[in-house]
Amino acid sequence: MQRFGSLWYSVFLFFMACNLFAADVAKKNVLLIVSDDLTCSTLSCYGSKICQSPNIDKLAAKGVRFTKAYCQFPLCNPSRASFLTGMRPDVTKVYENATQFRKNIPDVQTLGQTFQKGDYFVARVGKLYHYGVPAQIGTDGLDDPPSWQKVINPRGRDKDDEDDNLIFSLNPNGKGSGRFGGTLSWLASTGTDETHTDGLIAKAVVGLMEEHQSKPFFLACGFFRPHTPYVAPKKYFELYPTSSLIPAVVPPDHLSKFPPPAFMSHKNEHSNMTDELTRQALQAYYASTTFMDSQVKVVLDGLEKLKLTNNTIIAFTSDHGYHLGEHTLWQKQSLFENSARVPLIIYDPSAKGNGQVCERTVELVDLHATLADLAGLPPPKTNGESLKPLVDNPQAEWNHPAISQVVRNMNDPATIKKVQISGYSIRTERYRYTAWGEQGENGISLIDYQNDPAELNNLAESVEHQPIIKRHQALLKKTLETN
Repeated sequence: MQRFGSLWYSVFLFFMACNLFAADVAKKNVLLIVSDDLTCSTLSCYGSKICQSPNIDKLAAKGVRFTKAYCQFPLCNPSRASFLTGMRPDVTKVYENATQFRKNIPDVQTLGQTFQKGDYFVARVGKLYHYGVPAQIGTDGLDDPPSWQKVINPRGRDKDDEDDNLIFSLNPNGKGSGRFGGTLSWLASTGTDETHTDGLIAKAVVGLMEEHQSKPFFLACGFFRPHTPYVAPKKYFELYPTSSLIPAVVPPDHLSKFPPPAFMSHKNEHSNMTDELTRQALQAYYASTTFMDSQVKVVLDGLEKLKLTNNTIIAFTSDHGYHLGEHTLWQKQSLFENSARVPLIIYDPSAKGNGQVCERTVELVDLHATLADLAGLPPPKTNGESLKPLVDNPQAEWNHPAISQVVRNMNDPATIKKVQISGYSIRTERYRYTAWGEQGENGISLIDYQNDPAELNNLAESVEHQPIIKRHQALLKKTLETN
């Protein structure tokens, strides 16, 4: 009898082990790919006629491409702290590139921690939380150790090129980030893809896939390009002859149509760029984008080679958008579309919406809840919404606007001192309403994208648009109060 009981106990343990193994097999892997300072306007799948991005385009054709996705703060650290926690900047209290978010919200559960609780192997390679670029390449930057079980910080020849003073900068005498990371700088490198930091990142991600393919994994792949300095192998520069590139054209009266804070991300060194320098900067940014796209191919090919594509959720995005001379601006930190809008592509092998385009307004703060939901994990309470209904049906009803914000240091006429004000912008499917100051006392704007996709006209004083402005003011207030 004892022998019979032992036999049944052994059978029970065998079936329990099988069930646990089956549960692991049933879990989908997650691959999160984040580019740095990438604007939608240089991706072919988002309409670029110049820049080549065949591998991101291929992913977009396979998954769901969101055309109206927005960051919460168009600056690296605030944006990354927001979407990796699922909390808005007014919750993280991160508004610049120096504060590590746990100083303000020590007990928050991050995206990486959510997947660790779901019994995933969780690792990052490269830049996920903020790094000072290029100074902190090869370090942990402002990383969050509880988010990961393993981290890899590659350092490639692009960092050596910086140390060897080979990189051209518009601000050659700048200190710290002001010389390379904070202004336009570039180099057509003599190195191969594999010797650059992003090439090393792609290789390391594939290595982790190979090492951990037997158990569900969450891998975060953070590329540094096309963030300035725009360093990429010379062959990518050769794809874009400067003579074929056309600088952005800004109407002479453009700055008078919007409140002054709208343009305060402008930098003096960009004012005196010659036509040739502008074309070189465009060439370098396009080259860095296509180079980064080639590293996306390395990662996705690795997934395919391991036969994991059909069991892996893939998300591709950037921390924010980027200006390439539009509105007289370069880089980020504006509340215009170029800076606030991000590429967002989500591929879930079992989703019904694959191969379609979604035109609903969504936010990066939604990413935490979305990836957890797609993987069947319970997410913590966040300020975002799961996009799973849109991944399954990109035309589904959706009533969630997108909010982006920045801060500005302004002169207070009363005290003749600098004061910090916030700018909040709410994007619905047709309009963007922006208020500078708590009550819009430093100016407001309304843009109608149906009739003005280039954002050249401010409808704030249009009598017929006052009801629309009031609706957006109320919607902005309600959304902020809800979160």
